Amino acid sequence: MGTRTTEASRLAPDTDDYLLRPNPADPRLTERVSGVDQSGAPVTTSVTVERALTIYLNRQEIVTAMTIGDYPDYLAIGYLLNQNMLQPDDIVTGVDYDEDLSVAVVRTERETDYEEKLQKRVQTSGCAQGTIFGDLMELIEGATLPAATLRTSWLYALTNKINTTPSLYLEAGAIHGCVLAQEDRPLVYMEDVGRHNAVDKIAGWMFQNRVAAHDKIFYTTGRLTSEMVIKTVRMGIPILVSRSGFTAWGVELARKAGLTLIGRARGKRFVALSGEDRIVFDQNLDYVEEESAKHRRKAAVHDD
Repeated sequence: MGTRTTEASRLAPDTDDYLLRPNPADPRLTERVSGVDQSGAPVTTSVTVERALTIYLNRQEIVTAMTIGDYPDYLAIGYLLNQNMLQPDDIVTGVDYDEDLSVAVVRTERETDYEEKLQKRVQTSGCAQGTIFGDLMELIEGATLPAATLRTSWLYALTNKINTTPSLYLEAGAIHGCVLAQEDRPLVYMEDVGRHNAVDKIAGWMFQNRVAAHDKIFYTTGRLTSEMVIKTVRMGIPILVSRSGFTAWGVELARKAGLTLIGRARGKRFVALSGEDRIVFDQNLDYVEEESAKHRRKAAVHDD
């Protein structure tokens, strides 16, 4: 199988600071569908396309995930990393992607066999095909995340840039977004039908490009669940931010790992429930705007 990618989904415009970001103009990622609205009037709207992707590690089939289909190489590598099947020092000799078969094969220098590990799979609360393995919990117990600083001026600038970035969410909805950032600059923005897929694509990108994690911030539009915390800790990123809320277990695991956990980050507001010592409150809130209705996303009623 040869590696094939869609260049339209690869390229970010030169008009912003992103190294990589969504391309809503990619015709493979959305479709126009006709229907009727609440009054019976005809409507045509954009909907997000999802496809199956089967991931192999060498000769072994690992999982079939539902995804929008961009960056299959990053998704495959990131998934295996976050499932503890690939190690940070592993040498990946190649990623073969066959678009017709919807298969991505990650090939490593090290021989692998995860038949027994696959029996230990635990279904998580993430949408689509999210799974984690029970032994990943050991990462939390032994986690040593780097010291880092989060200035509130960075946080407000960052969330504003992300919310105003052209995205598949603003085009069609029904999708989650994740962003890798440094200080107030968003670097890589990934979207997918499952938030775990968006995380994994960023993890794969970081691995392939040998990007350091110690000074990075991870942002997600999704809930701060145990899965999100475990994957962020697995990547070695010390700060996790979301516009959505928390789960109790997510908070507990973040505190055990020493992860800075910030949720409900919209406009002037946010709540930190773990790792507050990393936050420097340097922003005068009189100069921070509330989030505009145009860029407001779904949220729990009590968060609004």
